Amino acid sequence: MRLAFPLPEPLKLRRLRARRTKAPVVDVEALVHSGLRGAVAPGDRVALAVGSRGIAELPRLVRATVDALRSQGATVFLVPAMGSHGGATPEGQRELLASLGVTEASVGAPIRASMDVVALGSITTPRGRTLEIVADATAAREADAVIPIARVKPHTGFRGEVESGIAKMLVIGLGKHQGAARVHEEPYDDFGVLLPRARAVVTEALRVPAAVAVVENAFEELSRVEVVAASDFATREPELLREARALLPRIGLSPIDVCIVERIGKNLSGTGLDPNVVGRAPGSVDPRIERIVVLGLTRETKGNGNGIGMADVTTERVRRTLDATATATNVLASRNLASGKMPIALASDAEAIGAAMHAVQGNPGPLRVVRIASTLELETIAVSEALVNEALASGAWVDDGPFEGWLGPAPAEAP
Repeated sequence: MRLAFPLPEPLKLRRLRARRTKAPVVDVEALVHSGLRGAVAPGDRVALAVGSRGIAELPRLVRATVDALRSQGATVFLVPAMGSHGGATPEGQRELLASLGVTEASVGAPIRASMDVVALGSITTPRGRTLEIVADATAAREADAVIPIARVKPHTGFRGEVESGIAKMLVIGLGKHQGAARVHEEPYDDFGVLLPRARAVVTEALRVPAAVAVVENAFEELSRVEVVAASDFATREPELLREARALLPRIGLSPIDVCIVERIGKNLSGTGLDPNVVGRAPGSVDPRIERIVVLGLTRETKGNGNGIGMADVTTERVRRTLDATATATNVLASRNLASGKMPIALASDAEAIGAAMHAVQGNPGPLRVVRIASTLELETIAVSEALVNEALASGAWVDDGPFEGWLGPAPAEAP
């Protein structure tokens, strides 16, 4: 679609670089080897549950876990633990792991991808309904123990003592499409109670001795790698969540008239566009953003446009690259239909940005515009002149010169 909406004002942006502290030193191999010592017995067959998130140094983390378990005499294989992601097919889930650098060659262990599940038991939900808990059939039938590798962080759709992390990986990730879809029939408001109850069923039925838990800082670096024993899940996961929440990447500027997001994707956030960053999560108050523009999708998301519904304006590039089936499968499984709604799509990036600026209401002064590569990549941003002094005065940002081009890799084009 092409509209005659020129930019309301010359859009000059300034590049800002986040002021950062020294990155933590995390000895992945030493921490995993020491943490898993005694977790399994010689001869045990262990299934490593690996999800669809772009965890920092994920191949290294998985390889270290494989090596640590093999050093104790165990046989190790991987199972994708990603619910309905990857188009809800074994091939799609294997490809999604490969896009994250996790292949049989890179981690030294076979990948057993299947969408088959078996029933493990049931729980009573907070609203009194019976919820059957299912899990990956290969892990349930062919493993003596299951160990998830999980990043602990705030969820994009609910708040609770546990959100994204160990419990969600065991219940929804290992539940495959069937389990993820059934759990998401329950209201998000109940997940904080429901997930720990369901986790207990999975932990016992699948003989889960421990989990490898990861917390990242605001720059997508490993801040913590910790092996958490199953007996400590109930107390330690909430503590790790609080730590992760304090380390969330933030724009740190509010209000914002227009936020331009160069690309969204499942490899960046469960909803493609993290509502915790753009003020669309439950209970969020900052930043207050009036209009959001999405310019494209990542290559790694393979057309899954979940999260595009949070945008007010997008581009024809997004419409061309979006895979309607993959997006609908993910959106329907999560029951969050608004996340898949298609905003107005304009022919060019400039027209999409111009339309969003045109639609800002009630700001008589220069527009407060922020451009980010994605909601996961906030080390460098670009801001309009109206925000430069405020950003520099906060102490969080350093002037990096005039902005030109892209902050991150250009989004994917349709094949």
